[in-house]
Amino acid sequence: MSKKFDAGVKEYRDTYWTPDYVPLDTDLLACFKVTGQDGVPREEVAAAVAAESSTGTWSAVWSELLTDLDFYKGRCYRIEDVPGDKESFYAFVAYPLDLFEEGSVTNVLTSLVGNVFGFKALRHLRLEDIRFPMAFIKTCPGPPNGICVERDRMNKYGRPLLGCTIKPKLGLSGKNYGRVVYECLRGGLDFTKDDENINSQPFQRWQNRFEFVAEAVESAQQETGEKKGHYLNCTAATPEEMYERAEFAKELGQPIIMHDYITGGFTANTGLSKWCRKNGMLLHIHRAMHAVIDRHPKHGIHFRVLAKCLRLSGGDQLHTGTVVGKLEGDRQTTLGFIDQLRESFIPEDRSRGNFFDQDWGSMPGVFAVASGGIHVWHMPALVAIFGDDSVLQFGGGTHGHPWGSAAGAAANRVALEACVKARNAGREIEKESRDILMEAAKHSPELAIALETWKEIKFEFDTVDKLDVN
Repeated sequence: MSKKFDAGVKEYRDTYWTPDYVPLDTDLLACFKVTGQDGVPREEVAAAVAAESSTGTWSAVWSELLTDLDFYKGRCYRIEDVPGDKESFYAFVAYPLDLFEEGSVTNVLTSLVGNVFGFKALRHLRLEDIRFPMAFIKTCPGPPNGICVERDRMNKYGRPLLGCTIKPKLGLSGKNYGRVVYECLRGGLDFTKDDENINSQPFQRWQNRFEFVAEAVESAQQETGEKKGHYLNCTAATPEEMYERAEFAKELGQPIIMHDYITGGFTANTGLSKWCRKNGMLLHIHRAMHAVIDRHPKHGIHFRVLAKCLRLSGGDQLHTGTVVGKLEGDRQTTLGFIDQLRESFIPEDRSRGNFFDQDWGSMPGVFAVASGGIHVWHMPALVAIFGDDSVLQFGGGTHGHPWGSAAGAAANRVALEACVKARNAGREIEKESRDILMEAAKHSPELAIALETWKEIKFEFDTVDKLDVN
């Protein structure tokens, strides 16, 4: 051996802290928010994160001499203060692309967050952002259809799409479930949706639900003359069962299916996305379990990373929160990861939580889905925040209408079209929201009743996970 080998405890700083390194265009870049144990130097902790998420281990090992460690190692090339936080700092790490399997989001996350989060030198660790290089993006399947193709399939243009989760979440028989789907779709919605936790339980087996839903969708289409769809949840205990459900949805002539991509896993999601592309199906993605991973401001994975990974893994629609509803999420942060879902190039912008320039090239975009505690009074803000390439889903804000789900759907449709018309006329729809909705309600008793029903309902809680800005 040409190099000297000295066994013993290894200091990461000497090898993995490289402040003079200039990242390459082909490097995968990551930003971690690091909170180290008291008394451990920042450079040592940051270097340990780079080491443990790439080639390093706690001891010097002789087998390092058998590879080009300088080529394969991750490098912490920059450390920054976190605004307003004296105990944490940002560590920026560059990883050579050859560390990752082509087209595998699973492998990227296994490497970056698979083991290092349990490291004793850390009190907390959070993966804030990833810059995926174009060389990696081009190996990923991406959305099976994308925004433009989905609009063509559903024949819907110039406005956000309207959806609704069927309530109650659990307990309805297949026939009654189909009845609720029909009421919502005939009332004016574009889509209805299985909730994330309805799969194939004793009260409603999946085949039964799929058949009654297909009948409801067809009936609503004939009655309204509009293309309709229902997100049939194909998430299952095994991949084989997942594909069986997807195939049955296709046999029934349904346009869209659904997957819980975090609980189901990225491997299953990537496979299902490829199946959808091959079989001409749209794919709706629910983010169940995300808040377990992303809500703590100092530990876990930020949702902007999970959203980027979903765009790479594949999905045509993804839940993003609402800003104004019952779920966590501030406006600027949400706008930041909505951009990551839909745009071709997103510049670094700390005011929106984007730590890197991100070029998506020609990869199709993903519809942002606003869902969770929203009602007609929120419509102007939702249209302003999410724009046209979104799906606005009102669960309780549809079914809770005193006249039933069809009336709730009609109220939502009238409110949406009134807001889009006002926006297109140049009005400031958030400032003029009350006037816009009340004007529309003069011609829609369904909307008038909805406005009266939910006039006092607000979700005004402090945001837990805020942007790190001065």
